Amino acid sequence: MGKLYERIDGRLRTFIEEQPVFFTATAPLAADGHVNLSPKGRKGTLVVIDELTLAYLDFGGSGAETIAHVRENGRITLMWCSFDGRPTIVRVHGRAEAVFRDDPRWGELIGRFAEADGPGARAVIVVHARRVSDSCGYAVPFMEYEGERELHAEYFGRKSEEEFAAYCERKEYVGVSVDGLPALPLPLPARTV
Repeated sequence: MGKLYERIDGRLRTFIEEQPVFFTATAPLAADGHVNLSPKGRKGTLVVIDELTLAYLDFGGSGAETIAHVRENGRITLMWCSFDGRPTIVRVHGRAEAVFRDDPRWGELIGRFAEADGPGARAVIVVHARRVSDSCGYAVPFMEYEGERELHAEYFGRKSEEEFAAYCERKEYVGVSVDGLPALPLPLPARTV
């Protein structure tokens, strides 16, 4: 049976921090707009800041639908599934904001990610939880975690800041979403740290 939580602490926080993958879901306000669902990974790229606040690194490499939706309406859901051990699904529904590289808060936020920060970081998505719940994961299959993929970090590690900025500007659906909403500010702001 599912349960609502007032905050992210104890067992719930441990569960979230131990999962190697999580999912983000956002949508525009327009009824005919595209709902976006994205898998997120890379160890250390999500942090629980406090009992009602989480943050994760947003990297280049794909479109910027989450950023566009967050900028338009702030709605977001994060979800974690246990693929081993106790069958659990945790969801955090909340309001999010995208903190870009030229924001005065960037330095403090990016410092929370230690070694996970790296090439290709273009924003930090900060999520303020409004509803925290869990449910059974009885239908989620068992899967074995084999390790991190290094391709993303390696690919962007070969690019200078100027090359990364040019990459973002060339990529379709980075400056605007598939529905035409403003997404990542272009030209890409330079890193403040």
